[in-house]
Formats: sequence, structure tokens, C-alpha cells
Amino acid sequence: MADFRGVFLLGVVLFVACSVTGVRGTKFDDVIQASWASDHLIYDGELLKLKLDNFSGAGFASKNKYLYGKATAEVKLVEGDSAGTVTAFYMASDGVNHNEFDYEFLGNTTGEPYLVQTNIYVNGIGNKEQRMDLWFDPTADFHAYSILWNPRQVVFLVDDTPIRVYANHEESGVVFPRDQPMGVYSSIWNADDWATQGGRVKTDWSHAPFVATYREVRIDGCGWGAGEELAAAVKRCSESEWGKEGRYWWKKKDMEALSVHQSHQLLWARAKHLVYDYCADTARFPVPPAECKA
Repeated sequence: MADFRGVFLLGVVLFVACSVTGVRGTKFDDVIQASWASDHLIYDGELLKLKLDNFSGAGFASKNKYLYGKATAEVKLVEGDSAGTVTAFYMASDGVNHNEFDYEFLGNTTGEPYLVQTNIYVNGIGNKEQRMDLWFDPTADFHAYSILWNPRQVVFLVDDTPIRVYANHEESGVVFPRDQPMGVYSSIWNADDWATQGGRVKTDWSHAPFVATYREVRIDGCGWGAGEELAAAVKRCSESEWGKEGRYWWKKKDMEALSVHQSHQLLWARAKHLVYDYCADTARFPVPPAECKA
């Protein structure tokens, strides 16, 4: 994959400002680019659409990488029969021993709910899946899906409601992702070998193209500067005071843990909508992973 190193600390709104002729807008192109199948990225007014057909899916990536921050995509998922398809929004670093924070939206047959799978990779090791249904129809309108990352926690939020927290438990011997710059990515692809009912329901290509539509993408993070040594970036982004020059808000004291209200929201979301948690899967993990025990 191409090098998408950042130039400076960015708090940006990504959007498409296109004319009716379909010419792509410069503000959008300044901050993201197609990562594959650019002919399957469609610019429609102020919207960006990723298309999947029986020839290809598509994806885009941020041009910058970040050490801590918050990334949000406002997405309307594939309408109708989306079985076999996966739309992903995630942050990831490079290499075999990479870190990654995933949203994977698992399509389903018409009338059945989407499942949202989250996963976390730390130093190349994943297998931390959780799955939830949602309290709304994600194909009917746009909803905001966010990843907040700071030195104390990784939080997945849906319309600002936390649905998952991966807290820093280094004191208990749990490795926390902290020293690898991460890009922001999104894609749509065919995954009918596993995505819908464990692969029992296959993609019906007569319903193609499958389209995921983006209204807005926001990234506010500590950017890894072009030419900057990684060690210097880690030090700058990790040790800088949160309030310096009004930046690094994601490191504020009140961002180190959920508020009481957010904790109640998380409990509600998990009680009402969680359908799978790897921490409770004793068949896969007879001995609970360290982060589950912590």
C-alpha cells in the first residue's frame, strides 16, 4: 500500500464537494484517495459511494497516519438484500505485527438485521470479535460510526453511544496498542464464505451493484509528519500536553474513561444488542484471554 504519512496535526472534515458534472472535489481528494478499484468509487454531489459488483469491490484510505485521535464515518449501508457483503471502516498500521481497530458491517438477506462486528488486532494478533445488532435500520439513513483512540482506551461508538471499550490494562500484562501510526480506511467487498450466517447464505449477484454511501468522514488526530522519525512522533503524540495550543483534546482527563452516562449507555447496548463476545466463547478460549480477565 502507498505511504499516506501526514504532514502535521490535522483536525479535518472529509467531504465531497462535486459539481453536477461529477468532477471530484478537491477538499475530499486532499485527505483521502482510492486504495483500490478507483473506478468503483462514485462521486454523487456531496456523497461518496463505494460499489461492489461481480467484478470488484472498492476502498479508500486517508493520506495521513495518526497516533491517537478520533475517526468518524457517516455511512448509509447497502439497502435491500446485502447478504454476503461486508462494508468496513477501520484504523490500521502497517506490517505483520500491525495494530487494527475494525468495524465490519455484515450484510444480510432482505428484512434481516445487519450485524456489526468489531475486532481489535494488537501486534498482529486479532481474534477479539464482538457482534451486535443495531437499534435502528442502518440502510435507511446515515449514522455515525466512530473510533476513539488515546493512551488509556479504544472506544467504538455508534451515534456517540459506546458499544465497546478496549481499556489499557498494561499493569495486568495486557499489551495495549500505542506506538504504531495508523491510517483510516474503508472498503466494501464480497465475503460470502463467512459473512452471512457463517457463509451459508451466498451473495446474490442479481441484486448488484451493492452500494455503501458516505456523507461525511472526520479525522481528528495527532498526525505523523512527513520525514519525521517514528520515535519522535511517538514521543510527541504520547507525551504532549492535551491542551497545548488547543490540540490533543482526545487526551483530556475526562477522555481517559467513559463518563457515568456513557457507562450506562454501554451497559444498555451490550444487554440489548450484543449477540457474540469472544470473551464468553469458552469453546474457542477455554482459558479467557488476558484482556477479558482484566
